[in-house]
Amino acid sequence: MRKILSLLLMAAAPMTAQAQTAHDVLAQVISDHWAWYLSTHPLEATSQGVRRYDDRISDISLAARDAAAEKEKGFAARLEAISADGLSDADRVDRDVLLWMLREDIDANRHMADRLMLFTSYYGWHQGFSGMGDGLPFYNRADYESYLKRLALYPKLNGDAMAITRQAIRGGYVQPCSVLGSYAKTISGIVAGAPQDTRFFEPFKRTRPRDIGEADWTAMQARATAIIRDVLTPEYGKWHDLFVQDYLPHCRKSDSASALPGGAAWYASRVKAHTTTDLTPDQIHAIGLSEVARIGKRMDDIAAQAGYVDRAAFIRHLRTDPAYYARTPEELLRAAARQAKTIDGLLPRYFGTLPRLPYGLKPIPAAEAEGTTTAYYGPGAPEAGISGTYWVNTSKLDQRPLWELPALTAHEAVPGHHNQIALQQELPLPPFRKYLAGFTAYVEGWALYTEYLGEEMGLYDTPEKMMGRLSYEMWRACRLVVDTGIHAKGWDKAKAVAFMKANSALTDANINAEVNRYISWPGQALGYKLGEIRIRELRARAEKELGAKFDLRRFHDAVLSQGAVPLTVLESQIDGWIATEKAR
Repeated sequence: MRKILSLLLMAAAPMTAQAQTAHDVLAQVISDHWAWYLSTHPLEATSQGVRRYDDRISDISLAARDAAAEKEKGFAARLEAISADGLSDADRVDRDVLLWMLREDIDANRHMADRLMLFTSYYGWHQGFSGMGDGLPFYNRADYESYLKRLALYPKLNGDAMAITRQAIRGGYVQPCSVLGSYAKTISGIVAGAPQDTRFFEPFKRTRPRDIGEADWTAMQARATAIIRDVLTPEYGKWHDLFVQDYLPHCRKSDSASALPGGAAWYASRVKAHTTTDLTPDQIHAIGLSEVARIGKRMDDIAAQAGYVDRAAFIRHLRTDPAYYARTPEELLRAAARQAKTIDGLLPRYFGTLPRLPYGLKPIPAAEAEGTTTAYYGPGAPEAGISGTYWVNTSKLDQRPLWELPALTAHEAVPGHHNQIALQQELPLPPFRKYLAGFTAYVEGWALYTEYLGEEMGLYDTPEKMMGRLSYEMWRACRLVVDTGIHAKGWDKAKAVAFMKANSALTDANINAEVNRYISWPGQALGYKLGEIRIRELRARAEKELGAKFDLRRFHDAVLSQGAVPLTVLESQIDGWIATEKAR
């Protein structure tokens, strides 16, 4: 009897294998990858409602990164073994997008610059940890207990990061001196003042959850205060001292990534990753110069219409007239909020599908505000009950002109980042595409495209606002010139700043922060203009081929309907949409 059962099982095994389709195999790889990803990214797991890792934070050690790269190689091999012939169009996109993401991570880990340089002028592990509470749920006792446990784990994370940074110093993988002038403040400022005044304590300023009694709530607040005072503050002090005493004396004299050991190859990999194209730095530089000339002509025309002898005269007026600047942080936030709500009311005219998740408005934390950009977007977490956030820089008010707000808000809030990212989180896609896919050229290209769309929406109803919109487009065109100029053509910071100042209307503080960003984060800034150019090209193609059938709302829905993808995939998707629209 056992022999017969054994033979039956042996006969059934091949049938089971044959019954497993390419779709099934792909679905299993995607499921396995997502489960692994959440296990290695505990904070994101919590924000997605997976609570089994609530007592952990990420391991950023080199050993953990190497282990992750090996795991990703295994997933990539499994995907490569799946024949595309057996997949649907949707399956092929899932496979190709995940493969692209895996290969990008694997490639980045091959470069010592990527492994050892853990911070830029824009972001560091100490800043990310200080904002941990912004992405977590705080509904009950378990949520607060989890948060307290995670705060206490910072010494391990900080120790690993500092060990890597010491190795970076020894190997010469350090940021240029030119971008580090105020960086120490981004470390010390996070724990400055009383523990109750830090970002770490903010969750304990909320309404007490119902399942925590008053005495226990007071005790929890005391524990948080003690952790901030006795654990976090000393750790931030250690990193501050290492930065000031060891890192700064060894900072790099050259501003170019190509000056690093293996730097030219690393820069080439970053260009490909952020643009999702095969364009060379020379080709991108040439595109940038062409765009600068085109946009400059429009700026000249606007200056003439405003009654100024030339563009420079108009820009001088815009930079220096105090009437264009808020006098208090609250005034700037009110103006940004009004601009956002104005755009909200226009969205149904231009989009058939809008996200359900709302967004809020907050000032960028003081510890990082002076050295960072004008504004940025923070994605929400629907499962954790967290909205998107439009973060506005309220430092250096004399450098934050109100005439920039229409373009800035369109980009960072709606219809830019919030519309695209919040909608992506709600699409019927595999979780890795909903929450991980963030191709720079698509995400930032879309946001820059919406600044252009603002012209059709009537956002730039004065010459000042139109100059602000064109200055922002010029800013992104200048990035193509400046980023490649610095990292592939030997430019230094002074030359980059001079180019930005001569061609854009950005204020000095913004130009300095932006150039620091391009220097310390090579290649990232290239995705904006190249992505926007491609989206506008695809729109022009659709308008030409569809003629009277072209519907702008449906086009925008088509661009956003699959979430962030490489530009080549987006082009294929829009070509398919055009064919479908023709047949309607």
